[in-house]
Amino acid sequence: MFAICMILLTVVTYFMMTKIYRRYSYSLLIPALTATTLIIIILLVLHIPYKSYMIGGQWINSLLGPSVVALAYPLFKQRRFLMNNLFPILGGALVGAITGMVSIGILSKMFGINHTLILSLIPKSITTPVAIEVSKGLGGNASMTIVAVMIAGIFGAIIAPTIFKFARVHSPIGRGIALGSASHAIGTSKAAEYNELTFSMSSVTMTLCAIIGSFLGPIVVWLFHI
Repeated sequence: MFAICMILLTVVTYFMMTKIYRRYSYSLLIPALTATTLIIIILLVLHIPYKSYMIGGQWINSLLGPSVVALAYPLFKQRRFLMNNLFPILGGALVGAITGMVSIGILSKMFGINHTLILSLIPKSITTPVAIEVSKGLGGNASMTIVAVMIAGIFGAIIAPTIFKFARVHSPIGRGIALGSASHAIGTSKAAEYNELTFSMSSVTMTLCAIIGSFLGPIVVWLFHI
């Protein structure tokens, strides 16, 4: 019964925040941020431990994998366009993946960050299900990785419209690649607000970055002697 209550709490909260975001489309009101914040407040006020919440939350968490696979549908619809622009998309995904991981290696060396934390942060720009496995493979902490992935996704989705406006990025391909490579699933949901093509570009870029990141992670660790 408690598990069902936690599932309902999560679903209802997210639904409410989505309604609010559709009415007031401010970047700071994206459902992933507002729903997460509200759930944390509710858990703190009611003194519900995280482990107790995850009795129900784990069922929602298990849907992460299938949700990523479901992104294949918009890719299929845009398959011809994707094939015609294969090299720009591959190039953008490769640059995004390399930049995201190498920057962590450089900054960690500059600031002397804890070894385990570094390994947990390296896959921050990869979608959560893959990031967790990459983090475990590198010897990082999966929980810390999830937090880093959430922060990267939320921050990217919030700041993306401003960057696009400032840099005059109007191309659906450019916007999609930027959101998919830097902000994974949360960025992809933001991309859906523009148009289907931007959403498709973000989906395929997110998938490509997950594949590239799985191979690139160990290389970055070796390169920076982490």
